[in-house]
Amino acid sequence: MTSPSWPAPNPTLLGTRHSASSGHYLASAAAFAILEAGGNAVDAGCCAGMALAVLHADEVNFAGVAPIMIRLADGTTVSLDGLGVWPRRLPADLFLTQHGGTIPTGLLRTVVPAAPDAWITALRDYGTMTFAQVAAAAARLAGDGFAVFPLLADGIAKRQAGYRKWAANAAIYLPGGRPPRVGERFVQADLARTIRLMIDAEERAGGDRVTGLEAARAAFYEGEIAERIVTYHEANGGYLRRDDLAEFRSRYEPVVATRWRDFTMLTCGAWCQGPILAEALLILERHGLDGLAHNSPEYVHTVIEALKGVFADREHHFGDPEFVDVPLERLLGAEHIAARAAAIDPERAFAGLPPALFGESQALPEAISAGEVRHIGEGGTSYVCVVDRWGNAFSATPSDGASTSPVIPGTGIVPSLRGLQSRPDPAHPSGVAPGKRPRLTPNPAIAVRDDGSVLPFGCPGGDMQVQAMLQVFLNAFHFGMELQEAVNAPRFSTWSFPNSFAPFDYLAAHVFLEDRFDTSVHMGLERRGHDVRRWPAFTRDAAAVEAIYRNARTGFLESAADPRQPAQAVVA
Repeated sequence: MTSPSWPAPNPTLLGTRHSASSGHYLASAAAFAILEAGGNAVDAGCCAGMALAVLHADEVNFAGVAPIMIRLADGTTVSLDGLGVWPRRLPADLFLTQHGGTIPTGLLRTVVPAAPDAWITALRDYGTMTFAQVAAAAARLAGDGFAVFPLLADGIAKRQAGYRKWAANAAIYLPGGRPPRVGERFVQADLARTIRLMIDAEERAGGDRVTGLEAARAAFYEGEIAERIVTYHEANGGYLRRDDLAEFRSRYEPVVATRWRDFTMLTCGAWCQGPILAEALLILERHGLDGLAHNSPEYVHTVIEALKGVFADREHHFGDPEFVDVPLERLLGAEHIAARAAAIDPERAFAGLPPALFGESQALPEAISAGEVRHIGEGGTSYVCVVDRWGNAFSATPSDGASTSPVIPGTGIVPSLRGLQSRPDPAHPSGVAPGKRPRLTPNPAIAVRDDGSVLPFGCPGGDMQVQAMLQVFLNAFHFGMELQEAVNAPRFSTWSFPNSFAPFDYLAAHVFLEDRFDTSVHMGLERRGHDVRRWPAFTRDAAAVEAIYRNARTGFLESAADPRQPAQAVVA
């Protein structure tokens, strides 16, 4: 099917050996150096992931979350949750009985930090390099600093009220008492020291590579870093304790494999929102996309209505599968997909979020308008994908910010504040419980084509992640766009569901379009009952997709990076 061309501002990069694409050019460069030094995709991906925790300092925390998907050249695929759990001593009803049904800013939203363990676990099991080799770029960027870029400057400025609540946060994010300006050097000396403590522990351990990696991990979860975290929590009303940290391990979780045409879409499980990407593809395939022009009113409306259906299933059913029986097989089954597809009215938008088609529908908060959104939340995560010379693929979506919970003094880190994605009511599928994981928005994915082609892809953006990934995938593999054109193309979004972040704002009929759509699209959507709002062109609010397509037919690595952030793909 023919489609408009969106060649600017980035071209697709082509290579034959290996490639990395991430949310910041310095992280991609660091990953590429690992690849050139003989490391594999896991080594390079973990390197970039840790570097992003420095570079996207307001959006990715070194002690945050890091869900990872790895597909080996032999076809083996694994997913590592990289997601912490609520402290075991946290009362399940804490937020209902003591905080009016809200999850307040501060230590109480802390879950066990998972990212350091996730990177080290991936390296231990599938990498080839030491922690020192892979973490060196992050340590250097933190200690030496880097040039502040517009996205970082803007994000810190917008969230400065949050940083000012704690002296340790303000010292890092508001140097000299103000947000940093574009082009200034941004230094995180305490974070550099934290990373160096882990490197030093590995070097002192001696022995083989695995012994060293475990020593680096122990420095964080059992040594000086853990001691600082726990001491601060004990002194300030937090719930993290030594056994929460020492006994934590990221979990390998089943990969959800879903067929779409000649692809198998590989997503993480229902502990995150990943499966709704596959569900949306199935609903649209059942409903039918043939004859719908790219980004026409009819196409945009159809995709939005399909997304409402999958966000409804996420709201009504998804939670940590260790605590909740998530009916994933049924949700992705032919009968349910057909029912969701049949519910799409080509001429009328569904008012609000659809109910559950089986089981219990969750109660929805009162709908508000875009002008009533109650706060500026945490930043929008980052992303990295890598494909190496051997055909291994890596996909990871590290996240967590630093403006709504305190930096642990002397460490430069905020232990994961991802608890803000749990619901205060324990009865909700994604409700709070000791030892339970919040329902995560970051959801790295890999698509595999029957001809052997592989596509690791993902993005930041909270509830926009699945929406952007879906649009880019359809742009490339339904409309036939070149990969970078598929990323560049203007995006749309629905917010007709409770937001995944506290305070869970529900915008009901709201649709946002980047300001590159024809007026006829706005009019066509409004006629169907959508409340249409405009985003600036190439806004980061529309997420920022990075992708690498290892094209088995041509032998090329096709690499794309989203111009909506300082992303860069590097190939050889």
